[in-house]
Amino acid sequence: MNKKKFKKVLVVLGGTSGERSVSIDTGRACMKALKKKKYIVSTFDPKIKNFNLIDKNKIDVIFNALHGKDGEDGVAQSYFEYLAVPYTHSGVVSSHNAMNKLISKKIFIKNKILTPKYFSVKKNNFNTKTLKTCIKKKKIGFPIVIKPINEGSSLGVKIVKNLKQLKISTKILFKHYNELLFEQYVGGQEIQAAVINNTSLGAIELIPKRFFYDYKAKYTKSAKTKHIMPARLKKKNYSEVLRLALKAHKALKCRGVTRADFKYFKNKFYLLEINTQPGMTSLSLVPEIANHYGISFPNLIEKILLDAGINR
Repeated sequence: MNKKKFKKVLVVLGGTSGERSVSIDTGRACMKALKKKKYIVSTFDPKIKNFNLIDKNKIDVIFNALHGKDGEDGVAQSYFEYLAVPYTHSGVVSSHNAMNKLISKKIFIKNKILTPKYFSVKKNNFNTKTLKTCIKKKKIGFPIVIKPINEGSSLGVKIVKNLKQLKISTKILFKHYNELLFEQYVGGQEIQAAVINNTSLGAIELIPKRFFYDYKAKYTKSAKTKHIMPARLKKKNYSEVLRLALKAHKALKCRGVTRADFKYFKNKFYLLEINTQPGMTSLSLVPEIANHYGISFPNLIEKILLDAGINR
């Protein structure tokens, strides 16, 4: 589809996930950019109205600015497909697979992309003996990272240094989640790489002041996370992380824009996860990477918009 066919854009933002406030920031920034590009822009918040109430006759295209559950996991996408309105970012299956850390890790491994050692435990199988057995079997040492299997923005992520902390954090997290991922903590450089429309864009390095790049480090200026663009890597390693990001993007059959989160440790890149709805706020990484390579924010948003479609 070309620009002439897309005139009226519906920006879907907000939603009901733990990332609602970030989604609103993303949506507002995207609206501003689209208005600059002379599109007619309206908004829709699925927390206020059900997806079914989107009036397809009044719009040409949906810009998906949602983050987290129901926006990034295939739910919103299934509504957009049902409405048969072109929409941005990845489709139903790739969104679901990328959001589910267990499925995405299996896809990474199948495609020979290195990812930290891990195991998962369901709430009804949880006891100390099970944890100890899995740690021993998988040869995972402390520190261990505990994550919900389908949250974004590092929500619910804990890094524990011993068995006591592991048991306490696991019990707390099982009050909110039914399944958890336990992953070997990998040190080294925090590298994030962006892909847009099947082309690697660039990679940025993050140095959090906090223990790791958690929700506060991502979204609050006071956290003072240091951004280094481009990432401090040798030329061949920089090319390698871009290659891996694109490989992961294609392996998950993603569309539009994605951001792949890596750790670079002992000359190896470990892929932690891939984000199909990366943030588009003033502190967001994809716009920062794009800007470094001469792509303005309005041009970046338009590139994402013009890739919109159905049957993604």
